[in-house]
Amino acid sequence: MSADLHIRASRFNAFPADEYNRYVAGHSAATPYHRSAWLHATEQAYDHTGWVISAHHKETLCGVLPLVEVKPPIGTSSLVTLPFCDLGGALADNEEIQEQLITEAKALTKTNRVKILEIREGGEALNAGSDATRDQNKQSIDALPGSTKVRMLCDLPENSEALFKSYKPKLRSQIRKAEKNGLRAELHTETGAVELFYEVFAQNMRRLGSPVHSLQWFQELKAAYGEHMLIGIVFQADKPVGAGIVLLGGKEACIPWASTLEEFNRLAPNMLLYWTLLSHVCDLGYTRFDFGRSTLDEGTYRFKKQWGAQPYRLVWTEYRSGMLNLPGNDSNSSGASVASQLRPLIENIWRRLPLSFANWVGPKLRRYITL
Repeated sequence: MSADLHIRASRFNAFPADEYNRYVAGHSAATPYHRSAWLHATEQAYDHTGWVISAHHKETLCGVLPLVEVKPPIGTSSLVTLPFCDLGGALADNEEIQEQLITEAKALTKTNRVKILEIREGGEALNAGSDATRDQNKQSIDALPGSTKVRMLCDLPENSEALFKSYKPKLRSQIRKAEKNGLRAELHTETGAVELFYEVFAQNMRRLGSPVHSLQWFQELKAAYGEHMLIGIVFQADKPVGAGIVLLGGKEACIPWASTLEEFNRLAPNMLLYWTLLSHVCDLGYTRFDFGRSTLDEGTYRFKKQWGAQPYRLVWTEYRSGMLNLPGNDSNSSGASVASQLRPLIENIWRRLPLSFANWVGPKLRRYITL
């Protein structure tokens, strides 16, 4: 390592945000989650401490690793890059600097007495088959377990007209179906639209049996991302029946959350919602759309595939006490197995909670669930 290379860990609120954001904006592997806005919202909404591992060559920033320290009242504390989303790993000028950033993150876990370091990164594209004539750098989906989580990415053409023409007739008819059913979609960038989104999102999370993020979380995201956060709302008359959030960064747009009200799904609000968001970011000049995480061959995977999204590896690496935690070596695997068996029961109980109570207690739990 060069003697002029300096690696250090800094509290996020003490690191120059402008310097950080300039580096992220200029890095080809950066995602919208890498923006300082994600760390800022996490601190403001949930009071988790943000960290930046940085590398400087002389006085020039040449690598960053954003981290969030999550300390639940009960259980194991962790450093995650990044919580509440799919990825946010190290950005660096080269692999050597990237490795040094992770080494420093391991040292930070010891300093802060944190047991788990979780690095979430994106990987290569996956093939839909094992044909030897395909790109050898792409792993075959056939070789992966059915439970594998993948990141679904779609390249966007030059404008929304070309995008619409690229869709199969069935998909185009489903988009038109929503409009024929009397639904309309609106795009918003103002803060007030967060509450319209949350009205739909919170109901859907309760239906799924999952603790909901706080309203403040989304308000802080909007305040931090500003015009780089779009909110799509689908209405039947004046009632919001579908809603989604898109974050923008570089040439990439991502959709971390989208929800519809189940009783209106026969009207296809999800089709109109996604088309509205996709067509808008396409016309803005964004060249890639991140549909988010899905399990191979499950419903959301197939839904995203029809829009042209292709699967990419998600590489989530966990270190416990500084050592790589390989699959099958987790000392808590028996506890995880019990939790998976109890999950259907817990979800069923959660669905029966009054919405107001679920919205009150949900965020108190959700803030410590880093997925």
